[in-house]
Amino acid sequence: MASEIRVDLHDVFNRSEEIDRALHDALAQARRCRARSLQIIHGKGSGQLKKRVARFLQLPKVRAVTRNVDNDSKNWGRVFLHFRWEK
Repeated sequence: MASEIRVDLHDVFNRSEEIDRALHDALAQARRCRARSLQIIHGKGSGQLKKRVARFLQLPKVRAVTRNVDNDSKNWGRVFLHFRWEK
């Protein structure tokens, strides 16, 4: 079991389809290896990526495996998604 998967969205910040693909691929990887958490780095910029990540976190397939979401108190350009996998 991997402890954490990390996805940095800085490189794809202005390419809508690549943002979605990066988030969905990270979730699929976390599911395959039953990671404890997913670190999503959306950056501080204009807030558009943060909104996009927030919408992703509300998807039913994401909520179904989420235990909780933590905002990084020292870096507001990053969130941690913690999983609860079925046994």
